[in-house]
Order: sequence, then structure tokens, then C-alpha cells
Amino acid sequence: MSVRIIADSACDLPTSVMEEHGITRLSLTVHLDGQDYKDGETIQPKEVYDAMRNGKAPKTSQVSPQSFKELFEHFAREGQDCLYLAFSSELSGTYQTAKMMQQEVQETYPDFNLQVVDTHCASLGYGLVVLRAAALAKKGKSLDEIKELSTYHFEHMEHIFTVDDLEYLKRGGRVSKAAAFFGTMLKIKPLLHVENGQLIPLEKIRGAKKVLKRMTEVMEERGVDLGDQPIAISHGDDLERAEQLAEMIRDQFGTKDIHIHQVGASVGAHSGPGTIALFFLNAPYK
Repeated sequence: MSVRIIADSACDLPTSVMEEHGITRLSLTVHLDGQDYKDGETIQPKEVYDAMRNGKAPKTSQVSPQSFKELFEHFAREGQDCLYLAFSSELSGTYQTAKMMQQEVQETYPDFNLQVVDTHCASLGYGLVVLRAAALAKKGKSLDEIKELSTYHFEHMEHIFTVDDLEYLKRGGRVSKAAAFFGTMLKIKPLLHVENGQLIPLEKIRGAKKVLKRMTEVMEERGVDLGDQPIAISHGDDLERAEQLAEMIRDQFGTKDIHIHQVGASVGAHSGPGTIALFFLNAPYK
């Protein structure tokens, strides 16, 4: 490939998919039971969800500076152009660390053509951006061309999601204690979205059955050319509901290309089991 695409594990693309598309992955760290694990390498999402169901509270940390430095230096020595598409800087410090390591490595290798971009995306919304970039790289597009089109995709990527229990987001500081308490007490299912890289509450819906229908309604309100673009659904160990949502979307919009994968360990440690997330473009697919 003319350009090497780099992503971190918060894109929630399985290892097999990343290998198939020639994407290089850097893993965030999951801290559980006093041990450190590499997301997608030494710990899998199911282990994290089972631990959370048993009352455990896993923590996460960003990709280490050393991991960035070693990888960037490796490609610099090879003279390989690189584009690192990063997890939202509003949800992790990974992007800022990458920028620091970029500057350090490019001081040693001034000809190293590396771009580091904050996608403002998470989970498979981020993953769809990465897959588009990888497809362009396979076609031999230049770094600037891939960066430009990737920017278009992440600027128009919608994230619509719900969680099974607001307690998990509360632990991670994503919602207030009061919101989590009342949401649980009243059996309210929150519908959230991502705005400028941040998690923003959208609506409160009473009852789990109504949530999926409302997600397709929001998709219809915001989406463009829904039958002709790839969309993605990620889930927190709830494949049945993810497939139910996919079937609703196929029936309503005729969408053919639907990616369904688990929310990875690093994102799932905050969103928890039972999460359902939907990702699509609010502009024409390019």
C-alpha cells in the first residue's frame, strides 16, 4: 500500500478484519483485578463484560508513548507514509500522546511522512472511517487524498447508542450520579449520540423495546442514502439485539452492507454489557 493506515483498538474492528485490510493496530490498556491487559490481544470483550456483570469495575488507559514511538520509528526507517486515525480526543488522551510522539520521531526522521488525525469518533463509527481509509490506501491513493476523504467521513459520522445500565457510564464519569440513579429507578433507557467527540444525551426512552425503533427513526431523520452506504452496529455482548436492529434497518432502508461486531474491551469497560450502538453517515457516501 502507498500509505500505511494505523488505528487504535477503540475502533472495535476485530483482529481478523484489521489484518484483512492491512490496518496496523495499537492497543489501549484494560486494568482488571490488578492486572494490565492489551485490548483485543490479551483480553477479549466477553471477559470484560462477564467481570462487569459480577460487579467488577475495569479501568482503561491510553496507548503508551513508547508504543507510539516504537511503531512510528519502525515505519520511519522503512520510509513508509503513514496515517494514524485516532480515537476521539474527548474520550481518551491517546491522540495527544500520538501528537507528542509524532513530533519527537519526526525530529529524528525529518522526511518521515506521518499524519496524526483526531477522528472525534468511537467504536465502529471510528471503525468505518478506518475501513474507508484502508480501502483508499489499497487503491494507491496519496496520504493527502486519504486524509481528506477520511475527514469527510468522520465529520459526517453519526453515533446513536443506548446502554443497558447507566451505572457503567456513571463510573466512567460520563453521566452524573443523579442521572444514573433516576434512569435505573424509572427503567429509563437513555439514547445518546456523539457531538464534537463527546457523549451527549439525546433522549430518555421508557422501556427497552422502544429503543431500537427510536434508533431507526433517528437514522431516518439524520441519514442520507441509507441503502447505499455501509453502516455498523456494535454491541456489548448482545448479538441478538444487534441482529434484530440490523434486520429492522434492512427491512426499512434496504441496506445491504451492515457490519456487526462487539464493542471492544476498552470502550466496553465504560459502556458496559447490553450496549447497542448504530453508526451511519449523514451525508452522501464517498
